Amino acid sequence: MKAMILAGGMSTRLYPLTKTVPKPLVPIAGEPNSGHIMRYLRSFGIEEIAINVHYLSDRIIESFGDGSAYGVKLHYSHEEVLMGSAGGVKCVQEFLGDDTFVVVGCDIVTDMRLDALLAFHKKREATATIGLVHADDVTQYGVVIVDDNGRVLDFQEKPEMGTERSHLVNTGVYVFEPSIFEHIPANAFWDFGKNVFPDLQRDAAPFYALQMQGAYWRDIGTTDEYRHATRDVLEGKVRLLGASRVRGYPPDAVLGHDVRIEGDVRIGTGATLGAGARIVGPTVIGNDVAVGENAFVENAIVWDGVQIGASARVRDSIVGIDYAIPASAEVAGTIVANESKPEPVA
Repeated sequence: MKAMILAGGMSTRLYPLTKTVPKPLVPIAGEPNSGHIMRYLRSFGIEEIAINVHYLSDRIIESFGDGSAYGVKLHYSHEEVLMGSAGGVKCVQEFLGDDTFVVVGCDIVTDMRLDALLAFHKKREATATIGLVHADDVTQYGVVIVDDNGRVLDFQEKPEMGTERSHLVNTGVYVFEPSIFEHIPANAFWDFGKNVFPDLQRDAAPFYALQMQGAYWRDIGTTDEYRHATRDVLEGKVRLLGASRVRGYPPDAVLGHDVRIEGDVRIGTGATLGAGARIVGPTVIGNDVAVGENAFVENAIVWDGVQIGASARVRDSIVGIDYAIPASAEVAGTIVANESKPEPVA
């Protein structure tokens, strides 16, 4: 069985963080989330995976290579023009072949039992099956209405509080049969939610959805959800399959005198913490980050290559890749990031 990771979008909801970092490389606990997803798929026996690339594609390929570091064989689909969720899958129809396949977005964190979803799909002899999770507040999600047998009856997109007809959220984890390609035209921008799923309903195709009981799921496409998912990972509320370390610090980290690390904290490789620095969780310090003497960092996500000046204070914030915070600066309750790639020094 094969899978596709949908990763071609611009991730504008995470601006300015993603102005210089492509969507698939957004980190969760120090590693690109798409890497976590590759390991997740591999844990269910899926070893051949396609990923579509568009914005800053060279960086994605440089980071993931052939996928072997994640135990998979990675196939790249280059989209010069974005083709939409379904259109992107159509571009790799030949790669996916004539067997059941899985599609998952690159901006989710989940531990749902994919084998259970596949078994349900096969039992129902479905053309398409959606993984669902329950949410109390569905105002920011697409919800799915199903019958007692799991057949999809209807959808609601971000219903206002009190108007929701379901509390079952579309997770963006899909199982398809090759016959789905009959509903996706070639060389066209085509979307699953807006185009393919309404076609399946109109044709009375075998279209199902399953609530994944006990599963963790978050869409990290917004900064609030990104923070929430990071905190949940650090606190152990969800296990990232194959991840070697989600807390603590590596042997090559340099810790100065009287450095204090409190709570759920992950420190990346090559990090340097100056004397008297204090790091309070939930916090992620990325790779090659330099924290100055007597600096204070609390409840923060600090991406790779950041420099935090001496006596600076960073609280309740996200700091983008290679950003420099001046000495004694105060960064609180905000997002700071470079908005263009720095030019190389001659």
